[in-house]
Amino acid sequence: MEKKGPMPTFKTIDDYIDSQVLEAQSILRDLRSLIKEAVPETVEITNYKVPSFTLIPKVKPQQQIMIVAYAKHISFYPYQATVDHFSDQLKDLEVGKGTVKFPLNKPLPKDLIKRMVIFRKEELLGK
Repeated sequence: MEKKGPMPTFKTIDDYIDSQVLEAQSILRDLRSLIKEAVPETVEITNYKVPSFTLIPKVKPQQQIMIVAYAKHISFYPYQATVDHFSDQLKDLEVGKGTVKFPLNKPLPKDLIKRMVIFRKEELLGK
């Protein structure tokens, strides 16, 4: 999909994923699966026009996890406290404010991602 103009609105997460380049589609699907493996009760929504995952019902979607495809990476948004908590394990990845960037040409750190998702859920629960 060519990325010019405003981002379209997608009805489902599948629609969002299917609109991306093949490399991004694969990583997005893997991330989605890892999030659901870590927290099976996760509810999928589109928030800010991107795939979002509500880990705890009735908590603001803006405080949950999001994934976004870009030209050369996938951004995983587990929020700043999670990024800070796992900073030693994220040294080989580019991080930003509340985000971890996964390059399209490298394998995902699957176990780390699941631990980050669980940490985020526990953080939201106040544990």
